[in-house]
Amino acid sequence: MSTAGKVIKCKAAVAWEPSKPLSIEDIEVAPPKAHEVRIKIISSGVCGSDHSALNQIIQTPFPVILGHEGIGVVESIGEGVTKVKPGDKVIPLFVPECGKCRGCNTPNSNMCVKSEFASGGLTGLMEDGTSRFTCKGKMIHHYAGTSTFSEYTVVSDLCIAKVDANAPIEACLIGCGFATGYGAAINTAMVTKGSSCAVFGLGGVGFSAIAGCKNAGASRIIGVGSHKEKFPKAMEMGATECVSTKDHEKPIHEVICGMTNGGVDFAIECTGRISTMMTALQSTYPCNGVAVLQGVASPQDILSLHPGLLLSGRTLKGSIYGGYKSAGITKLVQDYMSKKFTLDHLISKRLNMAEINEAFELIRSGTGIRSIMIY
Repeated sequence: MSTAGKVIKCKAAVAWEPSKPLSIEDIEVAPPKAHEVRIKIISSGVCGSDHSALNQIIQTPFPVILGHEGIGVVESIGEGVTKVKPGDKVIPLFVPECGKCRGCNTPNSNMCVKSEFASGGLTGLMEDGTSRFTCKGKMIHHYAGTSTFSEYTVVSDLCIAKVDANAPIEACLIGCGFATGYGAAINTAMVTKGSSCAVFGLGGVGFSAIAGCKNAGASRIIGVGSHKEKFPKAMEMGATECVSTKDHEKPIHEVICGMTNGGVDFAIECTGRISTMMTALQSTYPCNGVAVLQGVASPQDILSLHPGLLLSGRTLKGSIYGGYKSAGITKLVQDYMSKKFTLDHLISKRLNMAEINEAFELIRSGTGIRSIMIY
């Protein structure tokens, strides 16, 4: 029996208030309106940014259904939707692409004017100012336009990438973590063949950045982190060596510069800590080093630096979602299925929705890489 045009009842992990465990609830998901798509989510990664939103480092309204790293199948479409049809496999995107604005029409940006990240903050609502989620008679907010911690979600047709029908559940990681790190190396830093790189933060995004550096042809890739148990995995992803932040008395940037004859060509920061952002910049070669920042910092954090760090020729860049637009995500899934890279090394645990708080605990402890939930 078709569910198109009808309210769907399903399970979702609801965050009723900040910093509290998520609650598995029965919710109602309204049909998509014009230029919206309702998706049956197959799997979802649990990302550090979800943890940041739960703890208000990323500020979003509550109650909310978090999740932004998923893959699913289109259940129904609203009026005017032409890019996908029911039955298509898709990845919801937290970075939209209208195809008309200045950001969309430059090859050097993926930041659409429709993005809530570009417009000043997450509203938790669809473009018409309403939500498609209700639970116990209460409106539940969307998160980042995706809300993949629900068996069904509704997204704008600007926030979707059609992917290969045979794409497996692991491809959900391309919805954020893998694309974010990999693209920071490939698209934002534009790592060159034979170059030296340092990646700060050995989680899912950091490992993906290492993979990007490797596939770009870097000859030396230094993984930097505090959890030595992650070093073997970093080497599997392509790191040539690893440095522990706990093993040295002098500043880590001095350690890196000492190892690399003055600094690396490219440094990619994946932690969201201001101190690590500065370390990444200072670890680059003064004349032409490039540092890319992509970790999510707390709202009150300010990056302060002396202009002399840049005047010599360093470049400091920011990156969201690895610089990928929707077509790039479609191709990235194709590359994955062609075995140009692997995602298996990133998955530390496979869970069902009822175990979602375990995934958040792994993030808090710093011991996991990526948990994925299979619905």
